[in-house]
Amino acid sequence: MSHPTTTGTRDADGVRGDWGMVATSHPLAAAAGAEMLEAGGSAADAAVAAAAVLCVVDPRSTSVGGDAFALVWQAGESGPVGLAGAGPSPAAMTADAVNEAGHDRMPRLGPWTVTVPGAVSLWERLLERYGRLGLERVLRPAIELAEQGFDVAPIIAGEWQESQDRLRGDKAASALFLPGGRPPRAGDKLANPELGAVLRTLSSGGARAFYQGELADRIGAAVEAAGGPLRATDLAAWQGATWVEPLRRPYRDVDVYEMPPPGQGIVVLETLGIFEGVEASGPVESEHAAIEALKLAFADAAAHVADPDVADVPVGRLLSDGFLAERRAKIDPAAARGPVATGSDTVYVAVVDGDGMGCSLIQSLYEGFGSGIAVPGTGLLLQNRGSNFSTESGHPNRVAGGKRPYHTIIPAMLGRGDALLGCLGVVGGFMQPQGQTQIIRRLLDDGMGLQAAIDAPRARYWNGRRVAVEKDFDPEIRRGLQERGHEIEPLGRFAGGGAQAVLVGDGGLVGASDPRKDGCALAPGHDHSDGRH
Repeated sequence: MSHPTTTGTRDADGVRGDWGMVATSHPLAAAAGAEMLEAGGSAADAAVAAAAVLCVVDPRSTSVGGDAFALVWQAGESGPVGLAGAGPSPAAMTADAVNEAGHDRMPRLGPWTVTVPGAVSLWERLLERYGRLGLERVLRPAIELAEQGFDVAPIIAGEWQESQDRLRGDKAASALFLPGGRPPRAGDKLANPELGAVLRTLSSGGARAFYQGELADRIGAAVEAAGGPLRATDLAAWQGATWVEPLRRPYRDVDVYEMPPPGQGIVVLETLGIFEGVEASGPVESEHAAIEALKLAFADAAAHVADPDVADVPVGRLLSDGFLAERRAKIDPAAARGPVATGSDTVYVAVVDGDGMGCSLIQSLYEGFGSGIAVPGTGLLLQNRGSNFSTESGHPNRVAGGKRPYHTIIPAMLGRGDALLGCLGVVGGFMQPQGQTQIIRRLLDDGMGLQAAIDAPRARYWNGRRVAVEKDFDPEIRRGLQERGHEIEPLGRFAGGGAQAVLVGDGGLVGASDPRKDGCALAPGHDHSDGRH
């Protein structure tokens, strides 16, 4: 893998550049994205190249066997389009079948959590519409790293350590990702040549080579051997990633764009819509209102968000001014009990190219190492997205064959008028809407620069009245929240999420990468929009 020339300069706002910007959670992935921009590729090419590298270097968080979503804003367009790469449940995954398999609710891992992986279809369809380089060129950096090896990054090594137990129940998974019977340490050299071979197959055969033929047969056989319902026929029957219209709602003077259900992007928009109308007397009351607004939005999402192809999701009502006012009126001076908002991990890539196209792409296995099931001979793990179904009778998100579950991964975009303002994403399952709303508030309410807004100490709502805060969180606000009944606790090292962002301004591009992850923002050194170098 070659390394691009970079010309960006760093200041308090982040990394500045004029000819494109990539921000993501691993330096090798950022370098792959910047390499695509230097080769004349688009933001879509760069985002897919980075995502593919992350499948190699961060297998805990993402995989070819996971799902992906993207927002793309082409220069000259008045807003973005969305691409949903979320595969459905297997035809045989019904609530009755889950119960008959011995589960009274959806399990968190194992073969009954595996849904059809959507990432590969998203890669192909994204590049067909917005790419310039082709899948073979875009996947080359990931193939080289898988075959030649890479050094395990420090934060990824720590997260690997925390999630290792999920691998031990599957022989192929433990052999791949617990070499010598233990998780790799920071700096250990690893390779995954089997995954490299799969990526080579995809680079020449495209998505068809994943969803039909030998690879699909292997995926189906692995789940069947583990006792689950997914079969090769489920992969072949899926029609692939679909183009969708994003949700949009203004906050202050900025339009915030999110993917529609079955994703939880609506939580961000509802939270901001409730909070924007609050008249807070100070920072404690403001933070209290933000937490309470989030609880209300999570509760509405838990009740209503489901696959809109199957269930009626009342998006218009949930984001209407009248409904938001009703929810805002329920905020009490004391902390209320709220729903459960658990954790997971994911990878996110923000790119803006030299022509002004932005791509906000997120990809995931859901929880660390997904289902814990590896496909022998392929070097890849399968996701556990199905764990987010409900088994409750009558619930819109009740598990059924051919249905997509509630999805946590949410790429975001910001705009002003008809112009792209930026790409933003935060990883961490139900931390994603929390992180996004906190960063947007820091940017638009507090006037922080981009890097400062990402670095700022975060709070994470868990459940009930439990709220965890990072160690540098304002102690006066912490005390004030406790006085209002919030149960404050320390936020764990890996639980604060990881943000990446690129903003577009009059002075060029600014990229920022979260210090809670291993990544960086890179500005390529060549501009291909008019031949300049």
